[in-house]
Amino acid sequence: APATDDDVARWRSETPGVAYRTHLNNAGASLQPEPVLRAVHDHLQLEAEIGGYEAAAARTDAVARTYADVGALVGAAARNVAIVSSATAAFSQALSAFDFAPGDIILTSSSDYVSHQIMFRSLGRRRGVRIVYADDLPEGGIDPASVAALLATHRPRLVSLTWIPTNTGLVQPAADVGAACQRAGVPFLLDACQAVGQLPVDVARLKCDFLATTARKFLRGPRGIGALVVSDAALARGAHPLLVDMRGADWTSEDAFTLADGARRFEQWESPLALVLGMGAAARYALEAGVEACSRRAHALASFARTRIGALPGVRSLDAGRQLSAIAAFAVEGRDAHTLMGALREQAINTSAQSRGDALLDFDRKGATTSLRVSPHYFNTEAEVVRLEEALRVILATQAPIAGNAGVR
Repeated sequence: APATDDDVARWRSETPGVAYRTHLNNAGASLQPEPVLRAVHDHLQLEAEIGGYEAAAARTDAVARTYADVGALVGAAARNVAIVSSATAAFSQALSAFDFAPGDIILTSSSDYVSHQIMFRSLGRRRGVRIVYADDLPEGGIDPASVAALLATHRPRLVSLTWIPTNTGLVQPAADVGAACQRAGVPFLLDACQAVGQLPVDVARLKCDFLATTARKFLRGPRGIGALVVSDAALARGAHPLLVDMRGADWTSEDAFTLADGARRFEQWESPLALVLGMGAAARYALEAGVEACSRRAHALASFARTRIGALPGVRSLDAGRQLSAIAAFAVEGRDAHTLMGALREQAINTSAQSRGDALLDFDRKGATTSLRVSPHYFNTEAEVVRLEEALRVILATQAPIAGNAGVR
């Protein structure tokens, strides 16, 4: 069912931060609802009272529930979920499961996340791995037909895709890419960092071997915690991280170890249980709020932002693709987006700014040097978007442009 006014009022009443700020930076780190705050605080309090190991033993059932709830959010069983420190940590753990050799190919998209792009180049330097980019569709986003053709001609070792890039509103056709990979028998690693909590997610439909995500963005959990979802097929192949530790395996003889049964082989032994429980609370909150309805509302607010803010003088939307997300990105002629972000923050309006180095290929293609990113979520309102528009209008009218036409190339 669609979100009602009562739903929005309840979500806002359960989000303390909305009393202090207009928060339109949910693609960076969302405002946490009270159940998440309580879960983190209560466990830290318990650790202070009885000790860290003892608190962990007391919360065994609650920790187990976190695996089940995160799994339910993405259509996976608890055994397929590994809890790690971030989406980037999840991605690198998955990447380390491959014994890359000189000449091996990673097939990816020009819109893949900057940290992934750097990792690929590091593998190129150290292991001789090659990077091949699939073509984009004319309207934006990876072309699944190009992926299928390159799978046939290059037989890559791995296909990697960022489902929703951090710098733009694009939603990539991840399920189509996953289907092509499955037909070709090539592993598929999907970064769903911006998708979980924003889109309905079903790993069976996506056909990915690995899905990396975080708690802090649209899932509305705490910072410093994330998850890696590993398919049964990848586990059956014996996939494990390069540097598996005593959480992921048992030392069984002088020269042998036995992997943990399930995705927890991708974890490390030390874990911030307060944050783990906070992520579990965030997963339950998302499930109870209804991901479908919340997704529609967040996307409608982002579309509203594109219309209102894109109409301001000198402002240009950078979003393109068949499907757009709850991220709206803008280039502003004569302005550095970081300066705009700072001026808005002084008025208690949270946005984000990105530079060319955050998405070099995409920025160059669109002729931008910086972008202002606006990312509403389901607890936001149209009035908050209008407040941002009005504040930007005043800033653009009263602050002199930067020499050299920063923001647009």
